Amino acid sequence: MSLKLLIFEDESLSAEHLVNLINRYDSSVEIQGIMESVKQGVEWLNNHPEPDLLLMDIQLSDGSCFELFKQISQDIPVIFTTAYNEYAVQAFKVNSIDYLLKPIDFQELKLAFEKFRKQGKKRTFNPEQIYDQVYSRLIQNSQYKKRLLVKIGEQLKQVNTEDIAYFLFNEGMCWAVTFAKNRLPVDYSLDEIEQMFDPKMFYRINRKFIVRPEAIEKIHTYFNNRLKLQLRPDPETDVLVSRERVSDFKNWLNS
Repeated sequence: MSLKLLIFEDESLSAEHLVNLINRYDSSVEIQGIMESVKQGVEWLNNHPEPDLLLMDIQLSDGSCFELFKQISQDIPVIFTTAYNEYAVQAFKVNSIDYLLKPIDFQELKLAFEKFRKQGKKRTFNPEQIYDQVYSRLIQNSQYKKRLLVKIGEQLKQVNTEDIAYFLFNEGMCWAVTFAKNRLPVDYSLDEIEQMFDPKMFYRINRKFIVRPEAIEKIHTYFNNRLKLQLRPDPETDVLVSRERVSDFKNWLNS
C-alpha cells in the first residue's frame, strides 16, 4: 500500500518544493492535502481517516504546530521541517525528533522517510513536553543569522548580514540585494528569511520586500494611507509599505 502523507506548510513555494522532492523520492506517495494552519489541520484530521505520516512546518500561519496536538486524539508520527538555525536543530536532535532543515535537501528528505519506514507508525515523543521544554526555549534563545550562504554559478559565497540592504521577491525567486549593488539568489522564501534574521535589523514591509533602516533614503506619503520608500540601491520598482503595516513600520523605525 502507498504511504498516505499530510503536509503542513503555509508558504506556497516551500510546499511546491516539498511536493517535487516527495514525487522524486517515491511517486506512489499519496499526498492527501497541504494544510496552511493549525485550524485547517484540526478540521481535516477530525473529518478524514488518519494519514500514515505528517510532514509539518514548526510555525504555521496561525501559530505553533504543537497547538494541533492538543486538539487531536490521533497518534500520528511526524517529520518536522524548520527554517530555524543550528541551535534549534540541535534542540530537536536531543529530543529524538525527525526534522528537515530548510531549504530542504533531497538526500535528507530521503533519509527521514527511510527512518520513518524502519521505525513504524507510532509516534515516539510527547508533543506537550516538547513544546514546554524545547520549543519555548528555542524561541526565547533564538540566535539570528549573522551571515548568509549563497550560490553563484558553481561557487558558494558568504554574505555578511550588515552588507545586505534588503531582500526582494521577484520573478519567482528571492534575492538579497547588497549595498554594493549585488543581487544574489537566496534559497529561502521571504517568510523563512523573516524568521532567520533579527527583526530589529530587518522589517517586512509587504509581500515582496524585507528592508533594513540603513537602506531607506526617503519616505513619502502615498495613496490610500500607504508609504512609499526610496531605497539604496534603487530596486527600479515602487516600494510601498502596505497600509496595515504602516503603524508598525513607524514604531520599528522609532525603536
